Amino acid sequence: MKQEVSIMEDGSRREDHMAPNVVSRLKIKNECIRVVLAETLCTFIMMVFGLGTVAQVVTGNGAFGEYFSINVGFGLSVAMGVHVGGKVSGAHMNAAVSFTMCVFGRLRWKMFPLYVFAQFLGSFLAAGTIFLLYYDAIHHYCGGNFTVSGPKATAGIFATYPAPYISIYTGFFDQVLGTAMLLLCLMALADRRNQPVVSGGEPVGVGLLVLLIGISMGSNSGYAINPTRDLGPRVFTLMAGWGMEVFRAGNGWWWVPLVAPFIGGVTGALIYEAFVELHHPDLKSTKTQKSAEDPECVPLEKCKNGSTEMSL
Repeated sequence: MKQEVSIMEDGSRREDHMAPNVVSRLKIKNECIRVVLAETLCTFIMMVFGLGTVAQVVTGNGAFGEYFSINVGFGLSVAMGVHVGGKVSGAHMNAAVSFTMCVFGRLRWKMFPLYVFAQFLGSFLAAGTIFLLYYDAIHHYCGGNFTVSGPKATAGIFATYPAPYISIYTGFFDQVLGTAMLLLCLMALADRRNQPVVSGGEPVGVGLLVLLIGISMGSNSGYAINPTRDLGPRVFTLMAGWGMEVFRAGNGWWWVPLVAPFIGGVTGALIYEAFVELHHPDLKSTKTQKSAEDPECVPLEKCKNGSTEMSL
């Protein structure tokens, strides 16, 4: 009997040892691979929820939401994306953000292609997922005629297109300004020496920022403000049946959300640094001033007999 019990105990110990071993073998320790996986997944999450809200609004003829629903959907989807990959890759989910971080020395340049690849892949896969999920609804809505423009256009579910009255010049400025506001505010939210978002509240702060941009600057061209978010689904629609018109529409609009956000991102971050971050007091002088003004900061050796001696 004792022998059987010991055999059972040995078996359970082996199983306990085997489980950690299997997990440790599956665990990826390479930083680049970990970043690519996390960035792909969080971009996929953001785009599935975001494109899904657009698909519901378009195919439902307003029965399942309206323009404000799209703004809320993308804001919440960005928040969820930050939750998924924020502590691993930073959850940029936007090539303009990654580019700006490289320009300001907050991300190594060798990581930039990996971020762009992951973001493009996540966006492309998300477009394919929403296409499969809403294929019947899209087919019913447009009668199987996949068009880029017109009363039953459906390409706008996936990529952004300018309003008919918007010129290329206005659209370019629209994308530059929208991305500049995005990066300017992101720099402020992350600035620990100013008024940063509370620890753990980063997803909510970034999501509200995207919502704000959408409800204030979204009507001109759908506020892509993100090269990989726009290009991935656009390439998918090219392959899925919408054809080369996805690149010809809007007087060749496709290059605007691809180029303008890079300019806008660096511009917005530069403005914040020039107006605010560059002029923060030196940390040493701040500590010295605080010690001189606040009795609670006076070293203990300067406190005698319950009274505080301060040199003026």
